[in-house]
Amino acid sequence: QTNSPSTAGAWRLATGYRADSFHGRNLQQLVQDLAQQGGLTIELHAQGKLAPLAEIPRAVREGRAEMGEAIMSGMAAQWPVAGADSLPFMVRHYDDARWLWQVQRPLVEEALKPDGLRVLMAVPWPPQGLYSRKPIARAADLQGMRMRTYNRTTERLAQLVGATPVDVPMVKVGEAFAAGQIDCMITSAATGVENEVWRHVRHYYDINAWFPKNLTFVAEAAWLRLDAAAQARLGEASARAEERGWAESARVAAASMLALREAGMTVQGPGATLLNDIKRLGERFSLEWVREVGAPANRLLIPYYARSAPRS
Repeated sequence: QTNSPSTAGAWRLATGYRADSFHGRNLQQLVQDLAQQGGLTIELHAQGKLAPLAEIPRAVREGRAEMGEAIMSGMAAQWPVAGADSLPFMVRHYDDARWLWQVQRPLVEEALKPDGLRVLMAVPWPPQGLYSRKPIARAADLQGMRMRTYNRTTERLAQLVGATPVDVPMVKVGEAFAAGQIDCMITSAATGVENEVWRHVRHYYDINAWFPKNLTFVAEAAWLRLDAAAQARLGEASARAEERGWAESARVAAASMLALREAGMTVQGPGATLLNDIKRLGERFSLEWVREVGAPANRLLIPYYARSAPRS
């Protein structure tokens, strides 16, 4: 389904994710906040029902929705600065992730503006960790293992550590582990809990590989149809939703790691050798990204690293 009618006067907010995900619940709260303030009615169209996830920015540009939510790493082909979200081992924790967004936001706003999109907020998913059948003390331990991949970053990561990339959708991960098609993967603790990965692997490393973010945006044409007071209400409600979303992401991350432990998995941070290895991998990815993206990449990475302390 690529189009969906709207109640007269109501805005349409398109997302590719479930309404009961923490991102979906946060958007529902945003909608309710604005409804209580009066003047702007928004209908949430979840799970790709208005437009598939990858097509949501275009749907908003074309006026099939007034607002949209999409994962930023999926927007990088058109707006390369959004690709910083999938640079591995650059962001160590939520404080770093917040700083990255502060640096990144004006660049993303600048990139989307010519396409008629205005940024409202960004909320991260829990950080990506490493699941493995066997203990991992250093990056070299991944050599020869079959690693589940699902995008360019994970494919390149598998290549750099000498693992064999195996493209497996998340819904098929359990089957792939059971069949011996994969030995390790990088995904969040929350996704691991949802898919009960403890049935297949025993080790989870809290390496904070990256913090992918969902970006919520509005069509500039729709924004301009609002009066100044309504624009202010939407901006303020979005800022509250962003703060609420970051706090919920951190809560979900902590609760998910606890659930993995309770299910019998060994959950731990990376040891000193693995930490050093992933730092070097992060530097390699950053250099490659600068070569690929050019000046906009430096406009993001230089201020980001100027404030971020070295990994320790």
